[in-house]
Formats: sequence, structure tokens, C-alpha cells
Amino acid sequence: MAIQEIKGEDYSIHYDPESVTVTFQGELSLSGPPEYAPIVELLDEVANGEPPTITLNLQQLEFVNSSGISMLSKFVISIRKKKTIQLVVLGSNDIPWQQKSLRNLEKLLPTLKLELA
Repeated sequence: MAIQEIKGEDYSIHYDPESVTVTFQGELSLSGPPEYAPIVELLDEVANGEPPTITLNLQQLEFVNSSGISMLSKFVISIRKKKTIQLVVLGSNDIPWQQKSLRNLEKLLPTLKLELA
């Protein structure tokens, strides 16, 4: 897999192929789908490998705008279509947006395993 890390001014996203974990850090406030395209590409590459489990670690993602929520939602829907991948989302109770927004992902993918710590 080519892309392992994506860095922006206020954020970084790192993929660990051993644990099949994508870790998001910082603030994702990009303007629209074109700017989110590299992140979508990374997530799609991970999912296209059809691993049994993919973990999204969002525990250090302080902020995400509506375009970022939309990108995450579309990814969750793409996992639902695959039917063979268990998606685990790690979040933080200390970051206000995560409690509400991450629970909404469970509505899109009932098998999603959400862990808020």
C-alpha cells in the first residue's frame, strides 16, 4: 500500500498496516470533497484489502467539520456494502463532537463497534 501518512497544517492521519488502524489527529476542517480526496483514497485502499477488521482511531481528533463527517459517513456506508469487514471506531468522551456524531455512524452500520473512552 502506497500511502501510509497524510499531513496537513492542522492534522495528521497515519495508517498502521500491522494493526489495520487509521489514526486521525488534530483538526480536520478542509473545504469540501476535493480536499478530503487523499483521505478517502487512503481509507478506500485499506478497505479494498478486505481485512477482517479496520480500526479508525479518532481519540485525538479534536475537531471535524461537516465535510469531514460526510467523508466518514460515506466510508462507513462503503464498509456496510462489503459485509465482511468489522469496523471499530475509537473515540473520546473528552471531545464534545464525538459522543453525538460517532453514535450516528452506528445508525449507518449497525455492526459498527464504537468504543468511547
